[in-house]
Amino acid sequence: MAESKPKKICVVTGARAEYGLLSGVMQAIQAQAELELQVVACAAHLSEKHGMTLNQILADGFEVDAQVPMLVEGDDEYAITQSVGRGVIGFADAYRKLEPDILLILGDRYEILAAAQAALLMQIPIAHIHGGEKTEGAVDEAIRHAITKMASLHFAAAESYRLRIIQMGEQPDSVFNVGAPGLDRIRKLALLSETELQQDLGIHIDSPLFLVTYHPVTWGHVQGQVLEALQNLFAALETFEEATVVWTGANADADGEKINAWVQEWAAQTKLNVFFKTTLGSLRYLSLMKFADVVVGNSSSGIIEAPVMGTATVNIGDRQKGRLRSPSVIDCDESTESIKQALQLALSEEHQAVTMKKQSLYGSGDSANQVAEILSACNINKSAGKKFYDLPDWQPQSV
Repeated sequence: MAESKPKKICVVTGARAEYGLLSGVMQAIQAQAELELQVVACAAHLSEKHGMTLNQILADGFEVDAQVPMLVEGDDEYAITQSVGRGVIGFADAYRKLEPDILLILGDRYEILAAAQAALLMQIPIAHIHGGEKTEGAVDEAIRHAITKMASLHFAAAESYRLRIIQMGEQPDSVFNVGAPGLDRIRKLALLSETELQQDLGIHIDSPLFLVTYHPVTWGHVQGQVLEALQNLFAALETFEEATVVWTGANADADGEKINAWVQEWAAQTKLNVFFKTTLGSLRYLSLMKFADVVVGNSSSGIIEAPVMGTATVNIGDRQKGRLRSPSVIDCDESTESIKQALQLALSEEHQAVTMKKQSLYGSGDSANQVAEILSACNINKSAGKKFYDLPDWQPQSV
């Protein structure tokens, strides 16, 4: 009897932060004899403006089986929409070449929507990580739920998210609560010391240390509001005259390039000790998070990873609205006074005592192995399609 061939798991990654979450899963897939890893890099990974982070994937020892250059020049919704169309075509070519058995994708970004669309139409089963979550201040909210309906296998980061995926009509036996893969990195990485960080980044760190990431709010902001929100954040940070600010670049969304330019302009003018880095990579970012007094901005890392590191978070605005929050996360609006008060609270002894409890709402840091084992064991019947699951107490209304 002939041996069965390994199941080909194609992982698509398009951005630095998402790759940081996926890298441990990719390693776990490689460790499974029943699985064969395929890697497709796209979008910001292939962009010099965003740090050409394809090089990080290669430096980590992964072979990139296909590249999908999809970013259209521009910094608005029109360019993003064109990028999605270009991506669908590129992914179709990549899938025809690689013939994957399952596409594994994470999250909610437009490049991942393009990857999912192409797979759906080519009848490639989709496995989706981080579905069921709410982020009501970003278009990612709609993309995430759309991908859930395209996917056949679901890896949720918390029990309430698993239940929401089922509520959306997905079969319970296809939905697994595995926790957040970002916590795996914290458990496994040997983080840099403060001295190593300063030498590696070429910076001098004074306290308090603020680690800042501010991404575009893709729903709800109007023209001019992004700059106003940034200026309010600049003003709030400048009230802490002794602070060191390490600011990481915005992602490749509409207005992302503008945000990066405005931050660099401010960094050159302010009297604060400010360092702008387009990308840091997982090791340096998490090492900085460990030593930071506060993680500031609107990144999901402040919601998911920072609490486990024992670092306070000041979460600004609505971009992460709806996600589960540890008590170490302080929410504020985009006004200067609200941000300033949140930073003062985050630095207080009372709140620092809360953060040191390191409360996690997203699992225990063993997501990657669970995902790989489930992928190895699953048997998705492509010809059977998907059946909608109605909740037990649901009854159709008569007309």
